[in-house]
Amino acid sequence: MKHIILLGDGMADYPIPSLGGKTPLEYAHTPHMDQMAAAGTLGLVDTIPAGLSPGSDVANLAVLGYDPRDCYSGRGPLEAANMGVHLGPADVAFRCNLITLTESDQPAMQDFTAGHIASETARQLVLDLDRELGSPDFAFYPGVSYRHLLVWKNGREGMLTTPPHDITGREIKDFLPQGEGALVLLNLMDRARGILAGHRINGDRRKEGKKPANAIWLWGQGRAPQIIPLTAKHHLKGGMISAVDLLNGIGIYAGLKVIPVPGATGYTDTNYLAKAEHALAALKELDFIFLHVEAPDEMGHEGNLEGKIKALEDFDAQVVSTILQGMKEFGSYRVMVLSDHPTPVSLMNHSADPSPFAVLSSLQEENRARGVSFGETAAREEGLLVSPGYRLMDYFIRDWRNIVAEQSH
Repeated sequence: MKHIILLGDGMADYPIPSLGGKTPLEYAHTPHMDQMAAAGTLGLVDTIPAGLSPGSDVANLAVLGYDPRDCYSGRGPLEAANMGVHLGPADVAFRCNLITLTESDQPAMQDFTAGHIASETARQLVLDLDRELGSPDFAFYPGVSYRHLLVWKNGREGMLTTPPHDITGREIKDFLPQGEGALVLLNLMDRARGILAGHRINGDRRKEGKKPANAIWLWGQGRAPQIIPLTAKHHLKGGMISAVDLLNGIGIYAGLKVIPVPGATGYTDTNYLAKAEHALAALKELDFIFLHVEAPDEMGHEGNLEGKIKALEDFDAQVVSTILQGMKEFGSYRVMVLSDHPTPVSLMNHSADPSPFAVLSSLQEENRARGVSFGETAAREEGLLVSPGYRLMDYFIRDWRNIVAEQSH
């Protein structure tokens, strides 16, 4: 049997008055996700364990069947894996965002993406930072767009850090790193601001009306985690399709083959159709594919309601539609569509609320077929909640009939 997960990052949301009390997911035209909910099984999954922040790192570990309480050590080391950065046992990896701060005595987080800076432009900035600030203890590594990496050799990991997307529009003074080792990070961040402020690239960006990448933000620290590969856990060969280092890093730890897709950007201009086509091609050799689309999450963080609705409709029309049609050639299959966590446009941030999922199986006895549409309200009314969320993967891979039977009583 072939298995594929279609994950729209941050798809779930809250009801919005201007949409008649519907969520963006309920308002958007998504006939193919609706088809999965109507003919398959619809429910909610709780991906964020109590006490953990509702990050995509925690949520997607849970979606892949891992209990984040047992294996989550931080976002940085997961991204390092995809970037080919080896971590020694005592090394600490930090996510390093290129950001835009307001230019004032009390700077605020203007843009945690530095205007979605292009990867090649960002690469030069990060390499220059490494040349100026790198040492036997610290190394900067360029990633994709605004997402980069700092590795602290024999470093500290216990300090408190804050994701920059949590504080858009807020003064940064109360959210800077705190605790053991924080002064070292603050010194690096301060020196980086000095270097970036006068960098020729930022001078050009200002002239072009673009936001300057005038600072770095360090967060998501951790040491290399211990994760049992899915190849050993479920005896399958699988692949990961994502434009985001975090997801690809999780995939590497999970034993999945990272499948590059031309035009995959991690934003609304991503090549949706190519992702679906590459997934179907890979399934001819593999048993399982995790296909991740970042665009809805980015729109949620921007508070861009129109953009989020369009991202949902593009995901449905180009990814879900293509996959549902293409899976028919494999005969026996299960397809799951879900959100890892809500990213409500009203919050411009993640929330820990359960998210809707739908599973459609080629085996009719595995479907509940209620005739409902895909959305938060319908999923809640179905009464099916998988909690803790990491259990969902075991059901999905091993025997979906178990969850159908259990929830029918």
